[in-house]
Amino acid sequence: MKAEKRSHAALKRKRARRHTWRRWLRRIIAVIVILVLLPLGLTVLYRLSFVHPVSTLMLADLVKLEGYDRRWIPLDEMGNVVVHSVMMSEDGQFCAHSGVDWGALNTVVSEALSGERTRGASTIPMQTVKNLFLWPGRSFVRKALEAPLSIYFDAVVPKRRIMEIYMNIAEWGPNIYGVEAAARHHFGRPAKDLTRRQAALLAVTLPNPKGRDPANPSSGLNRLASIIQERARMAGAYVGCLDRAGG
Repeated sequence: MKAEKRSHAALKRKRARRHTWRRWLRRIIAVIVILVLLPLGLTVLYRLSFVHPVSTLMLADLVKLEGYDRRWIPLDEMGNVVVHSVMMSEDGQFCAHSGVDWGALNTVVSEALSGERTRGASTIPMQTVKNLFLWPGRSFVRKALEAPLSIYFDAVVPKRRIMEIYMNIAEWGPNIYGVEAAARHHFGRPAKDLTRRQAALLAVTLPNPKGRDPANPSSGLNRLASIIQERARMAGAYVGCLDRAGG
C-alpha cells in the first residue's frame, strides 16, 4: 500500500512538472508570436503621417534616465540639401531597390568569403527597421531579421515616409536624434538652413555618430564630406522617389 502511495505521488509530481513545462512553453511561444507580429503591426501604423515613431536607442536613453533631444519635422521642412546628402551617403540606390540592395549585399558576401575586409551594405530601410524594432551591434541573428523586415517595411511604407522616419530617428550624437536636433546642436540652425557643406558633414557623421563631430571635422571627415557634397549636388534622378509625385 505504501509503495502504491509513493508511486501515485511520484506520478502526480511528474504530471505537475509536465503541466508547468507546457505552461511555460505556451508563454514562450506567445512571447515569440507577439515579438514577430508587433513590428508588422507597427509598420502599418507608421504609414500615418501624424505618428512620430521613436527608436530603441531613444527608449534606452529614457530607461537610463538620460533623456534625449529629438525635434520631429516633416520631410518637406528639412530642405532638399540635407535629405539628398544623407541619401547619397547612406544609400544611393534608395529609390531603386525594394528594401535590400542585393547587388551590394552580394558584393559584401563575396568579400567575406574571400577573406577581405567587408564594408557595410545596410540600406536606409534596413537601418530604419533596425532603429525601430531591433538592437544595435553586429550579429548574424539581427542581420537575418533585418532583411525580411526591410522588404516588408519598404512594401508597406512609401519611400518619402521611410526617409522622413529615418531622418527623424537617426542618431547624430550622444542623446541627439533626428536631423533637426542635430542641425541645431552642431550648427546652431534649423535643418532647412544648412549649407551644402554642413549637410554633407552631418551625412558622413551617421556611420559613427559618437566618434565623429561634424562641427569640428577631422581631415578624413572633411574628405568624405567633399565627396558626398558633390554626389548630392549631382543626385538628379537618384532622388526622384523623394519628390511628391515619386514617393
